Amino acid sequence: MSDTEEIGLGLDSVFTEPPRPPSPEPTTVTYVREAQDGVNNDWSEVSIRLVGSHPLWGHYLWNASRAFASYLNAHPELYRDRAVLELGAGGGLPGIVAAKNGARTVVLTDYPDASLLENLNFNVSKNVPSSSQESLRVKVKGYIWGRPVGPLLESLDVDRTKYDLIIMSDLIFNHSQHDALLKTCEETLSSNKSNEGAEPGLLVFYTHHRPHLAHRDMEFFSKAKERGWDYEEILTQRFPPMFPEDPGEEEVRATVHGWRLTRRS
Repeated sequence: MSDTEEIGLGLDSVFTEPPRPPSPEPTTVTYVREAQDGVNNDWSEVSIRLVGSHPLWGHYLWNASRAFASYLNAHPELYRDRAVLELGAGGGLPGIVAAKNGARTVVLTDYPDASLLENLNFNVSKNVPSSSQESLRVKVKGYIWGRPVGPLLESLDVDRTKYDLIIMSDLIFNHSQHDALLKTCEETLSSNKSNEGAEPGLLVFYTHHRPHLAHRDMEFFSKAKERGWDYEEILTQRFPPMFPEDPGEEEVRATVHGWRLTRRS
């Protein structure tokens, strides 16, 4: 589904995987930061409100999101004074951590659903200083993967034409959307490989929530290779499985993987 005209606006056409049962009313969870040497330690936690029942799984703070936040907290050199785009942000934890640790611009995106975007805006207002919000350093936008990226690029500062870092947390289980995700990343990631800061790249964190479909998850990376991306695994971290009653090997369902992708010259 690489052609944007083939991507419909309805949830059924974008998210073809079966939703989990509805969850309770909105809840709040707290991410506690680990102190890092050489990093601004003027904040200690992020409070994330999660929507209640929702077909896009925005009512969970996924293990991959927690691992992602900790990784970004430990590696501010990837985004400090740079532009960050988060796709499928959910509650927005990784992007908010990047904003609090010195990213120049952070754009948090998710499906253009009123409850999701309102909740993202709430989390930004609760966790990011108002001065940063007022300068539009942190912005929330509705976006469907694979669609025209003009609205995403319009959110950048005048001296930026594309993003330096794109982050994706627990998205690749949407197998029908691999091409759409890659297309958006290709059209929004900077090709400027200067000596200042890290090379522009894409960070993808995920868990194989359905071990019997792990090979389908990994097709994202084989497609990326075919489309001109290089990649390497940068993290594995074990958590208690989110759904202990689910079928499949528990070790697989409990492990978060993190990969870094860059565009091949």
